[in-house]
This record gives sequence, C-alpha cells and structure tokens, in this order.
Amino acid sequence: MKTLNVGLIGYGFMGRTHSNGYSQAPHFFTNEYRPVLKAVCARSEDDMEAAQAFADQWGYESVETDWREMIKRDDIDIVDICTPNHLHAEMAIACAEAGKMIVCEKPLAMNSAQGEEMCQAVEKAGVKNMVSYNYRRIPAVTLAKQLIDEGRLGRIFHYRANFLQDWTINADVPQGGAATWRLDAKSAGSGVTGDLLAHCIDTALWLNGEILDVSAVTETFIKERVHSDTGKKQPVTIDDACNFFCHFKNGSLGLFESTRYARGHKALYTFEINGEHASIRWDLHDLHRLEYFDHRDDSIVRGWRNVHISDGDMPYMDHWWVPGLNIGYEHSFVHQVADFLKSIETGEAFHPSFRDALETQKVCDAVLESAAERAWKNV
Repeated sequence: MKTLNVGLIGYGFMGRTHSNGYSQAPHFFTNEYRPVLKAVCARSEDDMEAAQAFADQWGYESVETDWREMIKRDDIDIVDICTPNHLHAEMAIACAEAGKMIVCEKPLAMNSAQGEEMCQAVEKAGVKNMVSYNYRRIPAVTLAKQLIDEGRLGRIFHYRANFLQDWTINADVPQGGAATWRLDAKSAGSGVTGDLLAHCIDTALWLNGEILDVSAVTETFIKERVHSDTGKKQPVTIDDACNFFCHFKNGSLGLFESTRYARGHKALYTFEINGEHASIRWDLHDLHRLEYFDHRDDSIVRGWRNVHISDGDMPYMDHWWVPGLNIGYEHSFVHQVADFLKSIETGEAFHPSFRDALETQKVCDAVLESAAERAWKNV
C-alpha cells in the first residue's frame, strides 16, 4: 500500500471532520493509497499550543506555524484547506504551483472571479483537487441521485430545499474572530448564501442539473454587532436569511430558503423533488432515510414510503455494518476521502472538483446580485 501525506491548514470543526475521514477511510475501504496525517498548521506562534494539542489528539506527526512553509515540504502530498473562505484562493493557488493535490472546504472562493483563478491554477498544474460538499456522499442522497438517473421520477417539475439554523438570533453574538468569522463578510464573503445555501445548490446541481436564472431576496435582521477584533460595534454586511426562486435547464422550477433565524432549528437541511411519476424527499435530521412516493403503485397501497438506507446494495452501505444499523454525518467525510483516494488510484476525475464548485459559486453570486438589485439574474 502506498502512502499519501496530508498537511492540514486549520483545525476547527471542519479540521476534525476531515481528520476523522482520513483516519477511518483505510479501515473500511480498500484503496491502493493510505493517507498519513503528516502535519497540521497553526495560525501563528501564539496558536502553537492549541495546534499541538490537536496534532496529539488526531495523530499528526508535526506542527507548522506558516502554511507557506508547510506546502514547500517534500513530504506533503495533499494539502487540506479548512480555513475561513477569504484564505482559500491564495492557499489553493500556491498549493497548485507547488504541485500539491488539494482538498478545499466549501464554498470554493469569495466570488466567481476568484474561483476561476483557482480553477485555472489547478488545471494548469494538473493537480488532483476536490471541494468538500460532503452531503453528496450521504448514502440516502447518493441513492436519490441513482433513482433520478434511472428515470424513476420521470420528468422533474419541482426542486425545493431549505437549510435552517437559529444560532445568530442573539444580538450579543459578535462578528469576526476565530469563532464567528462566518458573520464577517471580509472573511466569509456572504452569510447564509455561501455557508448554507451553497450546500443546497451543490446538491441541486448534482441531482437536477444546471440552474439558468434566479430571483432572490435577502435580509440582515441585526444591523450592527460588536466585532471580535476591535471590540466596537460595526455594520453587519452578511445576509442572515435568503430565499430564491430559479429555473433549471431541464424545465423544472426551484425554491430555496436559508436562514439563521429559524428558532428551534440547529441544522435542518431538507430537499424534495417532484417528478411526473414519483417524488423523493430527504431530511438531514433523519439522514439514513429517504422518503419515496410512486404514483404507479396500485391505488390501494399508494403512499409515501420511508426507506431505511442500510442494506448492502445501497450506496456505500456494503462497507459498514449489517442491514438495519445506521451510519451518520461523519461517514460522509469518510466516503469522500475513500472516493478521492480511489480516483487517484484509477486516474478518473473526482467530483465535485474546483470546476464543479465554481458552478455553485456562480449561482451564489447571481443570488446575491439578484437580491441587491431586486431583479432576475442569469447565472
């Protein structure tokens, strides 16, 4: 078995999910390559203690304090970027120029122009790349893709999705800093559009195809927040909530909603797709199930089925436990590592790539432009 050494930049929530993926994938999936947790990079010398604690817990062999020095190392094969969004482009382009394979957290970039630069860099260098839109690899979502591709739903009429949270309702939550950079547009680029709707859009593009145009509204409910870096109140420039309509290239209509002001919801991500023959719907809170309705069933038994995704002939499940036992959120990251390693082994293209994620970025940009101008926008 060959080894691929991983250098991780950023060791917060996403750093943990990715590290778990690298650690677990070789135990459950057979690949020619095995990832080795070689180095984790701290933000600065001041964060060295925290980075070392993370390295000790997860088994990283070394700690760096300068990401530029880390990517120069000959013993680093894959660089995994788990940083705030505004750092993605510089890091990814430098990694590509250094000939490193790249794993990047979503969204790809701050905007489409920046994302295009990133795509050109990895394509020029010919380095393997992926963006961590992990929900594609939850077995129930992957099964939804299979059912659609088999034509079971027939012509698609509607795609609707939402992603609801409630963690920023309190006006005392600050913006900026290591903990709440997602509320600072300089670090995040946007609010729920790039953070939450980006997941919904990526899944929609994968399941239902290209989005042609959008009509959106956004709202920022709390206009000023204390900034963690300055201690002073500053205007909030990210979107707290966003709704948009769209037309898909296949003729279907889309309806998307995301907010961090839905009291009672911590991470409610759902989608439903209605076709001429059948409908499917999925809920992250019940992620190991896919609901399915087929109008072609006899009328006396026609109704929504609640399909438990656990049998060995369902996506990914032959690698886990016996039928009837569940897997969870963290397994989507194991699956993406396993699939990425397999693509390196076979030479096949991996999806979502930077170029795939750029299509999601273009939709996000169009959504924000539509909301700002109160007009329909082409993607």
